[in-house]
Amino acid sequence: MSRRRSFSNVIGFDDAPFARSYVGDVRIVGVVCARTRLDGVLSGFVRRNGDDATERMIELVRRSQFARHVQAVLLQGIAVAGFNVVDLQALHEALGVAVLVVMRRLPNFDKIRRALEPLPGASRQLELIARAGQPVPVGKLWVQFRGIELGEIPALVAATTLHGNVPEALRLAHLIAGGVTTGVSRGRA
Repeated sequence: MSRRRSFSNVIGFDDAPFARSYVGDVRIVGVVCARTRLDGVLSGFVRRNGDDATERMIELVRRSQFARHVQAVLLQGIAVAGFNVVDLQALHEALGVAVLVVMRRLPNFDKIRRALEPLPGASRQLELIARAGQPVPVGKLWVQFRGIELGEIPALVAATTLHGNVPEALRLAHLIAGGVTTGVSRGRA
C-alpha cells in the first residue's frame, strides 16, 4: 500500500484580465500557499494566445525562493492569456511536482476547438488540450492532473481550500491579478 502524500505547499497561477481586442503580453500571478496561508506572490508575463505559458511558469517557480518547497502547481483551467495552453506533462516533469487543473464546470471542447482554429499554432494548442485528457469530477470540481493519483486529489483540494470549492492559492491569484491590473479585484476565482 502506497503512503499518501501531504500537499501542504502549493502555487496557484491565474492570469490578469484583458480586453478582447488586446494583443501582447498578459500578466500571470502565482500565489504560494502553505495549505491556506499566503506565503508569497510571483508574477510575470506570457503572450496572449501564445505558446510560452509552460516555460514561463517553470522559470517563475525555479527562480523563486519557494522552488524547494512547492509540492503542487494548481491552474484554473488549462490555458492562460486567452489560449496560451499549458503543457501539463512538461510542467510536471520540469518541476518534479504534481500539476492539477481545477475547473468549476466541464469545458465545452467543441467551442474551444472552433475558437482556436483561426489562431496561429492552433494545432499545437489543440494537441496539448487533448493530451491533458478528459477532465474528471472530483467533488464539485472537474480536474485534469499529472504527478498525482486521482485518490490523492480530494485531500489536496480540502487541505488547500479555505472557503468554497477552489483552493486558496487559485482564489488569491485571481484576486491579486485583477487588483494589480485594473485597480480592483472582482469576481469568482
